[in-house]
Amino acid sequence: MNRLLPTRLIKEKQQTGFAPALTPASIVSGLSLLLLFFAVILLDACTSRANQTESAAATAIAAAPGIPADVYVVSPGEVKQLIEIAGTLAANQEVSISSELTKKVVSVPVKEGHFVNKGDLLFQLDDADLQAQLERLRQQEKLAALNEARLKDLLAHDAASQQDYDQAATNLAVLKAEIRQLQTTIDKTRIRAPFRGRIGIIRTYPGALVSPNTPLTTIVDDAQVKVEFSLPEKYANLVKPGSLQKFKVEGDSTRYSATVISKESFVDPTTRTLLLRAIAPNPQNKLVAGQSAHLSIALRTANDALQIPSQSLMPSSQGYSVYLLKNGKAQAAPVVVGQRDAESVQVTKGVQPGDTVIISNQLRLTPGADVRVVNLK
Repeated sequence: MNRLLPTRLIKEKQQTGFAPALTPASIVSGLSLLLLFFAVILLDACTSRANQTESAAATAIAAAPGIPADVYVVSPGEVKQLIEIAGTLAANQEVSISSELTKKVVSVPVKEGHFVNKGDLLFQLDDADLQAQLERLRQQEKLAALNEARLKDLLAHDAASQQDYDQAATNLAVLKAEIRQLQTTIDKTRIRAPFRGRIGIIRTYPGALVSPNTPLTTIVDDAQVKVEFSLPEKYANLVKPGSLQKFKVEGDSTRYSATVISKESFVDPTTRTLLLRAIAPNPQNKLVAGQSAHLSIALRTANDALQIPSQSLMPSSQGYSVYLLKNGKAQAAPVVVGQRDAESVQVTKGVQPGDTVIISNQLRLTPGADVRVVNLK
């Protein structure tokens, strides 16, 4: 009995003391690591397959037959014959404000650069002496009116002569005329805006003595501006009133529009040019009178002209030519060009509507060469 007891205790310890227990947390952690491992393997497989697909596509494009090139399909469109002309901007209305009297300035109720409406007071001149003269004439008018009324009553009762009454009536009429004349002079001491516009630099201030030769300020109506330009006499009959013309000014990339409103009645014999005037809206007052204008004058317009991109032209000693795409092959065609601008050129002979013109990679082409279209424009 004593020998069996230790052996039994040892077996119980082996069964219960050293085996680690499995918890729920350890099971979840193991599954997460396993899922992450499989995700990495799947992502690597997808990336490899995408790279193989892109490489195969690039190889297929590079292996396609023909020289790669961009093409343009010719279609009828509007073409304008343009000439570049220099012009000058002028305000719609511009007036230099000055006084009609030799008087001292009392007040200047406007500020430089501000807009004023027609009739707004710009300058107030001293009118104290004129007001005193007006009061004296009005008192004389009252006395003359009483005298005229009295003589009129006496004349009705044959107590006064017609001559005395006529003299009194004439004196009253003369006084009324003098009052109206003086009121006109007083009105001239209040210098008002002749139209709605923007005030320029003010050149005089309260206390200054001004005369009819003294400039006070300027007022400019630039809600719209005039564009004046001279056209060579050979184009004199091609630009009509009512036509719309485009222009730019220095330091501004905006293309403005002006409508021709009038033209001079004769050609300048010195310059052999005809003066025209157009008008353009100026709602934001970005255009300033006196600026130079660069006009693109539209002379003739064709609605069914054929145009192609400028880069498609190939110059040579015999003229210009282009490459046409016919049945997948390049075919050289001589062309005759007309009007052109920075991006396109008019073709008057050599191409037809629906023709496909090659506009890139021409230096690698030869007549009959295979062409692979990359972009259709």
